[in-house]
Amino acid sequence: MSGFPEFDPQLIVMVMITYIIAITIHEFMHAWTALQLGDDTAYHLGRVSLNPVVHFDPLGFFMFLLIAVTGFGFAWGRPVPVNTYRLRPLGRFGKHGSMAVVALAGPASNVVLAIAGALSLRFGGAAVQETPLAQGLQTFVALNVALAAFNMIPVPPLDGSRLLAALVPDFWRPALANLERFSFGILLLLIFLAPTVITAMVMPVYNLIFRMLTAI
Repeated sequence: MSGFPEFDPQLIVMVMITYIIAITIHEFMHAWTALQLGDDTAYHLGRVSLNPVVHFDPLGFFMFLLIAVTGFGFAWGRPVPVNTYRLRPLGRFGKHGSMAVVALAGPASNVVLAIAGALSLRFGGAAVQETPLAQGLQTFVALNVALAAFNMIPVPPLDGSRLLAALVPDFWRPALANLERFSFGILLLLIFLAPTVITAMVMPVYNLIFRMLTAI
């Protein structure tokens, strides 16, 4: 027995549609927020756009397809380049604070999308509840919440690491910068060798967002 969930073409289509919308908005918000804070690097690369093609990462897309089929893994869009030195300082947090705002704009956009999906389920009536659209919206909400929660893990290159860098004392920042060189490998090791650690970091945020959604 493979242990894989039952193959469901409709669910896979729903997951892929969610991926395209969620990743596009997520990366767009990184680029747009950076532009508002003074860095036009992503703007000149055409990343301040809602065109999914400019945010497409082939390996990240394949990994999301793997999630759709197996229910396991993690995925991403094409990273948005941000020049920290061009960002306007944010109060006492300086440019690290501005970078944190840019980073948090991505997960925040996924929370907003999840709220929109939850509102559609709540107020859509029979036109939604009695159609396959209900399952699609449930998938949309769950995956957007999962993306937001996962990206808030304070491990480079995830968005939560930028918030951590803004909050820690100055003498910790060089160590975090050095750690970032090995960040993708460390993240892979955590996901595949210590999934319980990842779960322990993701679930509190995931549950918090869901409690917020059920209160709407």
